[in-house]
Amino acid sequence: MSRSEQAIFTNMCMIYNEDYILVQDRRNPDWPGITFPGGHVEYGESFVESVKREVFEETGLVIENPILCGVKQFQTKQDERYVVLLFKANQFKGNLKPSKEGDVFWIKKEDLGQYQLAHDFLDMFNVFESDKFSEFYYYKEQGNLKKKLL
Repeated sequence: MSRSEQAIFTNMCMIYNEDYILVQDRRNPDWPGITFPGGHVEYGESFVESVKREVFEETGLVIENPILCGVKQFQTKQDERYVVLLFKANQFKGNLKPSKEGDVFWIKKEDLGQYQLAHDFLDMFNVFESDKFSEFYYYKEQGNLKKKLL
């Protein structure tokens, strides 16, 4: 059995300032709704540099010292491992601006449930906010798709 597999690496970043979080209202019909900015890691790019680049492209903000706080992972239909590296950052500068990915705006953390969230975003948010969880994982059991917070 091979220990290697095809993988896709992406990132997502929760930018926060005290009780406020920066959210993105995604325009993508494949995964619409409120989420955090992020995107794909380019070939040869470091994970930290990729999240800095994606946040800048999607928000206009330059983040400093993003902290890896967890992962989300699942197998794609093509049997690739899809990994989302979850980062947090509270050091940033710049002017907030929307992108083709969607509008970005600040909300209070406690108000998150009042918005139309992207599918499974609340599970990911639990990883961002928790000291108890570091992984959100989809797996198959007897042909059924299940999820776990670990």
